[in-house]
Amino acid sequence: MTKQSFLKGAFILIIAGLITRLLGFINRIVVARIMGAEGVGLYMMAVPTLLLIITLTQLGLPVAISKLVAEADADNDREKVKRILVVSLSVTGVLSIVFTAIMILGAPIISQTLLTDARAFYPLIAISPIVPIVALSSVLRGYFQGLQNMKPTAYSQVIEQVVRITLVAAFTTAFLPLGLEYAAAGAMISVVFGELASLIFMITMFKRNKKIRIRRQFFTYVKGGKRTFHDLMGIALPTTGSRLIGSFSFFLEPIVVAQSLALAGVATAMATSQYGELSGYVIPMLLLPTFITYSLSVSLVPAISEAAYQKNYSMIHHRLSQALRLALVSGGAAVVVLFVFAEPIMDLVYDAPTTAAYIKIMAPFSLFLYFQSPLQATLQALGLAKAAMINSFIGAFVKIAAIFILASRPEFGIMGAALAIVIGFLLVTFLHFATVVKAISFSLRIREVLKVVIAMVVSGGLAMWLLEHFLLQHSLIIKTGVSITVVFLVYMLFITLFGLIKKEEASRIPILKNLVK
Repeated sequence: MTKQSFLKGAFILIIAGLITRLLGFINRIVVARIMGAEGVGLYMMAVPTLLLIITLTQLGLPVAISKLVAEADADNDREKVKRILVVSLSVTGVLSIVFTAIMILGAPIISQTLLTDARAFYPLIAISPIVPIVALSSVLRGYFQGLQNMKPTAYSQVIEQVVRITLVAAFTTAFLPLGLEYAAAGAMISVVFGELASLIFMITMFKRNKKIRIRRQFFTYVKGGKRTFHDLMGIALPTTGSRLIGSFSFFLEPIVVAQSLALAGVATAMATSQYGELSGYVIPMLLLPTFITYSLSVSLVPAISEAAYQKNYSMIHHRLSQALRLALVSGGAAVVVLFVFAEPIMDLVYDAPTTAAYIKIMAPFSLFLYFQSPLQATLQALGLAKAAMINSFIGAFVKIAAIFILASRPEFGIMGAALAIVIGFLLVTFLHFATVVKAISFSLRIREVLKVVIAMVVSGGLAMWLLEHFLLQHSLIIKTGVSITVVFLVYMLFITLFGLIKKEEASRIPILKNLVK
């Protein structure tokens, strides 16, 4: 089984993340075009409940498995690796059965009482079989990531999206004549099949590369896994606490938005449509670049865990600095493109140019969002998952309170929810950074930040000039595509001239290896 370096592993996940995000984006466009904003609203109302149930089922074990397997692998202790896997599979197996039943039985109450739209019942029921599938997949992903082999995770992500996008148009179109709620359920069914295909691939990879036999003396390892269980829970519970807070906050979000907009005098169907635009169109656009920071975070956990286990603190600082610099560079490009080209992008992608107003307000602050994952991954790898959980709780509480305060005011409406979401992720990022600084005396390199800001201002100014003075006679798609390409190339030129992409880092990336010699 091939072990990759931090950067190579991150690069593999970034490429897979780029492919899956683009495919996912196409998936959202297809769903939006077929079902419209109201149908997307029904679909997105079910998603937070799903994420909450999955978070409860996983119990934070993927991060715990990755950290403990990395430490056991450093000692070449295969027996410990097997105990970790056996105990993890036992825990997630039991929890997946329990929470799948809860999701199915609770669907009528959640849809009618909490979400204020009884039609959400159908997508909730349709997505429920995914819980045990995702639970098992997450254990296997944690195992491979702990061994610092990111290829199985990368390939499985691509497979999942390919299967989903292959089926989503067929299912939504087939069920649409029955009603929007059935079309939303059809979209959810395509998600289930995608995850199932991903799981089958992960099991195949595990059987092909395994150094241990799981079924041999399985129950003996379960009975003797008390210490392993405590080690896993010591990391998993605070980690799942952070994710549970995020998922529960996401679960509450459509409920609070719906109730707040009702207080502001917005009708139920209109509130569902507006929430569909914000959560189904705008937020995914802002989150599109996070596949890079997520990939960095997945690689950071085992890399920093191994360094911390060996008390190599200079390596911890080096890895975190690399991750934050790459997050800053990629996030800066995303902010420029989203802010300047918000209206043409939303017009071309969703045929909803009016939603550009949300993008323009939220995009400049989203740069802080891109720092959040690497900082949280570092806290988890350093054994500070409890601190990360507290930070997430504070941010979630403030966000939900702000949604209720702002969205219930008629002059703000759904824009109040957008502002509240920004307030929430800003607060969590600042708290995570403060915790990391206190733990390892880490300092952000301000000079690098200023260089990125200069690159953003220059390329952003060029973008605005191109929109106003150039390519006016061409169609919107050509004008937008050419302008974004030129701006991105100018931005990357400045990034390269400023030395924000190091030669030794580029040499570790397979595609660029020969170019930097």
